[in-house]
Amino acid sequence: MQVGTAVAVGTLSVAVGLACAGCSGKQDTGANVPVEYAEALADDEDPDTFQVKFETSKGEFIVEVHPSWAPKGAARFRELVESGFYDDCRFFRVVPDFVVQFGINGDPQVQAKWRDKTIEDDPVRRPNKRGAVTFATSGPNSRTTQIFINLKDNSHLDEMGFAPFGVVVSGMSVVDSIESKYRQIADQGRIQMEGNAYLTANFPDMDYVIRATVVDDSSKKTGPTPPDSGGQDDSP
Repeated sequence: MQVGTAVAVGTLSVAVGLACAGCSGKQDTGANVPVEYAEALADDEDPDTFQVKFETSKGEFIVEVHPSWAPKGAARFRELVESGFYDDCRFFRVVPDFVVQFGINGDPQVQAKWRDKTIEDDPVRRPNKRGAVTFATSGPNSRTTQIFINLKDNSHLDEMGFAPFGVVVSGMSVVDSIESKYRQIADQGRIQMEGNAYLTANFPDMDYVIRATVVDDSSKKTGPTPPDSGGQDDSP
């Protein structure tokens, strides 16, 4: 699903204008919750909040998930993480100043098992600001496994029904550094059918998730760290 001036967020195509072996980067130890979400996180008292650490070929980042923002999306995300689904997934679509997208499993047999396991939409309760994490979709009630991280303020996606379920609270600079030279030329159909073999052969420098794990819940939540001031861009 490509985007000319259309959003291909996931198996999605919505009008909008939307391998290295090991971790070579450093974990971003600085505090960098995107400024747009710092206040919202400070005020949020969601008792079911949890955190997921992504170890990637560029370093680590942490997503804080708030089920109250998008209950169905948050539950599906946790299910996928705990099943190991995102391990070894490639960041197959990286559009600078827009989104980083991933969530097609490298094993076609595993991907096939999830392809038709759609979940119903959640209301959009939080904006698609920089750092917000959201499921991709191809239409109403079509979310499955693909997610994207907003690299800037993409609030125009809100009215299209893209409902954030979490936000990057640490390591946003790692997300910003994910290899973008391939942009969105990888064929999603071939990824689905051929898996990582296709990506490794044709896009050898594509970054990827090494491992994703639930590392925290509301009982241990530390709250937001100071905001990241970089990477803001108001233009689409």
